[in-house]
Amino acid sequence: MINKVSLTQFIIEQQRGLPDATGTFSLLLNNIVTACKEISHLVNRGNLVGVLGSADSENVQGEVQKKLDIITNDIMVNALNWTGHLAGMASEEVDDIIDIPENYPKGKYLALFDPLDGSSNIDVNLAVGTIFSILHCPEGIKPKVEDFLLKGVEQVCAGFVLYGPSTMMVLTTGHGVNGFTLDQDIGEFILTHPNMRIPEETNEFAINMSNQRFWEPPVQRYIDECLQGKDGPRGKNFNMRWIASLVAEVYRILTRGGVFLYPSDLRDSSKPGRLRLMYEANPMAFIMEQAGGACSTGFERILEIKPTHIHQRVPLILGSKNEVERIVAYHQES
Repeated sequence: MINKVSLTQFIIEQQRGLPDATGTFSLLLNNIVTACKEISHLVNRGNLVGVLGSADSENVQGEVQKKLDIITNDIMVNALNWTGHLAGMASEEVDDIIDIPENYPKGKYLALFDPLDGSSNIDVNLAVGTIFSILHCPEGIKPKVEDFLLKGVEQVCAGFVLYGPSTMMVLTTGHGVNGFTLDQDIGEFILTHPNMRIPEETNEFAINMSNQRFWEPPVQRYIDECLQGKDGPRGKNFNMRWIASLVAEVYRILTRGGVFLYPSDLRDSSKPGRLRLMYEANPMAFIMEQAGGACSTGFERILEIKPTHIHQRVPLILGSKNEVERIVAYHQES
């Protein structure tokens, strides 16, 4: 690549077209990038620096925390709380919203993040990632929980970083989706995947088949049709994938199409879904739609859900548009 475009250059050039841009958002994004570079380094080093294994604690969702869950959360918070760009934060690993310390200036944005998505994979050296969402905050206020509870359509920016064989950041500000690869030699994210688009058709699906006995009829119907292949009503063969990392699943769909399902099931009526709306489903839905895909609970567009609390869970169906629309149609018929 002769003319390398860095992420910083890309964002600044985008903001030049906005008459009210002050550069604050570019600086905020740069702080997130710095935190993700540090996380990438730790993930890459693994047991060489003693960061693998369980922390022998649980987060607010009752999930066993890995050491890296706690470390990466601290990295994100410490990279953002002093900058003056944020009014507050929320994290998967923290019960309440995270206030900006009194001795630091306050900004006009709110950040929500899952600092280490797919952390169950970390000890077996499989792909993990970081997911983040940026919202506007009314200026001059100390945000409360209700100030975070905005619909996904109100996101300013959404992105994720995949820590795989290469470290990649995928980002949208509402003007398409672009992918950037971390050049380890110069320490910069470089634009390598401009204007990412999801094929509308696919023959690949991702779902945790061990939960099949709990699925509702529309999902049972869809997966049964896929498994019948050429001999079934779909008339074509499907491949199944399951990585147990939302970031890795979404990146695969962005690059070659597919559909991902973590649907509602019958195990626990108090938990209509397993994935968190504010810092998992919403940012991924924003990215999906900006790349030509779709994202739904089965009954409702993810980006139109009015949140009720920071750690709200939802069913999640996302990916190639035609497949998601088919699954939604099955839910409507039922």
